[in-house]
Amino acid sequence: MTPAVSTVTVSPMDRYNQALIDNLHPPDWVNPDAAPSYNLVVIGAGTAGLVTAAGAAMLGAKVALIEKHLMGGDCTNVGCVPSKTLIRSARVVADIHYAQKFGIHKPRNIDIDFPAVMERLRRIRTEISPNDSAKRFQEEFGVDVFFGEARFKDTDTVEVGESILYFKKAAIATGSRPTKLPIDGLNKVGYLTNETVFSLTQCPNRLAVIGGGYIGCELAQTFQRLGSEVILIQKGSRLLSREDADAAEIIQKAFVREGIELLFESKIKRIERNDAEKVIHYEINGQEEALAVDEILVATGRSPNVENLNLEAVGVEYDEKQGVIINDYLQTTNPRIYAVGDVCMKWKFTHAADAAARIVIQNALFSIFGLGRKKLSSLIMPWCTYTDPEVAHVGMYPEEAEAKGIEVDTFSVPLNDVDRAIVDGETEGFTKLYVKKGTDKLLGATIVARHAGEMISEVTLAITNNLGLSAIAKTIHPYPTQAEAIRKAADKYSLARLDSFKKLSSAWLAWRR
Repeated sequence: MTPAVSTVTVSPMDRYNQALIDNLHPPDWVNPDAAPSYNLVVIGAGTAGLVTAAGAAMLGAKVALIEKHLMGGDCTNVGCVPSKTLIRSARVVADIHYAQKFGIHKPRNIDIDFPAVMERLRRIRTEISPNDSAKRFQEEFGVDVFFGEARFKDTDTVEVGESILYFKKAAIATGSRPTKLPIDGLNKVGYLTNETVFSLTQCPNRLAVIGGGYIGCELAQTFQRLGSEVILIQKGSRLLSREDADAAEIIQKAFVREGIELLFESKIKRIERNDAEKVIHYEINGQEEALAVDEILVATGRSPNVENLNLEAVGVEYDEKQGVIINDYLQTTNPRIYAVGDVCMKWKFTHAADAAARIVIQNALFSIFGLGRKKLSSLIMPWCTYTDPEVAHVGMYPEEAEAKGIEVDTFSVPLNDVDRAIVDGETEGFTKLYVKKGTDKLLGATIVARHAGEMISEVTLAITNNLGLSAIAKTIHPYPTQAEAIRKAADKYSLARLDSFKKLSSAWLAWRR
């Protein structure tokens, strides 16, 4: 047995982060002796790697899992878990601000204890971390867990530290990292990303957020609510450029109402330090402007982790921007090696990595038994941006369907037509259901609501199981709930159909009189 080849620190090194490390990269961990051969060697212990390794081992495979940093990957450590914990604290602040409209007097001063907010984040992250721990995967699932940097050595071997692992199949699940921006002076002045922002212990007075995608929008609103003066810089003409335009407009109005400054169609020229300030020089409408802030958060995309794997030696093709090249079965250009998660997929979501990992298990280990290979393209993928209100989507947008020659009918219900949304004071938003014209076949949906992420699964279930709008219309929804917006949209389809039968039914009922 060989000792783990590296140690890890997480700032600030308090009792919670020390406990996190003890679970996810134990300082006293000793790598096991390598087995003579593995059914599957998995490189990377984020969501994709963890699900692949655990699922395969539970089905009887001999599995090795390699991680060079913290098990749990981005989701547990610098993604979903810490960000949603922080968002929850920020929503409490927003609820206090809006308490007056519910007949509750708001206190004169809202005392936000930012260090306590961040301590709660670290505590909750640590409470969740045993799910992804090295001890659990080794003892409960029987996975051989190796810490260190993995590198393909030959067509059937991976080396990690002093260990050589022989494999029948391998899976690359090394994830992604924040994209570096080629902005003059950015590296010199320093900046935050999702990998560092959750280590803050003091709230920045003035925070510039570069990027108006889902990460930028979530964190911009969160830090504004927690006390920062936030300026969001976006090179495009609106937020959430890939989402429904009406949804983006609702989020933009919410941001402006909450005091976030939005700079659209802005090009950053350079960044300089002026004593403690970071000065961003940018161009907007042909004019150069300057903005002084305390911190800069970069949230402009992800780059795949494909370096130092020696992929060339095993015939695995990759692109530095798109990641490892895969087919629809998640196979790389080497048929014995698969890839899964952020390192190769356009969907960079935890639940997408989870779903795709299950495909890897099936295709890599069991397709030879005639059970059939599964396709990545068969997945119906929902997602959600956790702003307030949230923006959730599944399936196709109307323009995507029309580009494929599919005509679309849209059935929309604004939340101010939904009783529970009115009662909750959460009427900003809507439900839009997209169907193939003249039928009830669901193609997709967009929901904007405070809990849109909780609502979108009903539509996802319907699309996945080929249930049309008529099935949703027949489903009884508890009253009052905001999910009634979905049923109301389905009712609009039913009413549209009834119009065509109105003359016939009127004649029938007249005869019956």
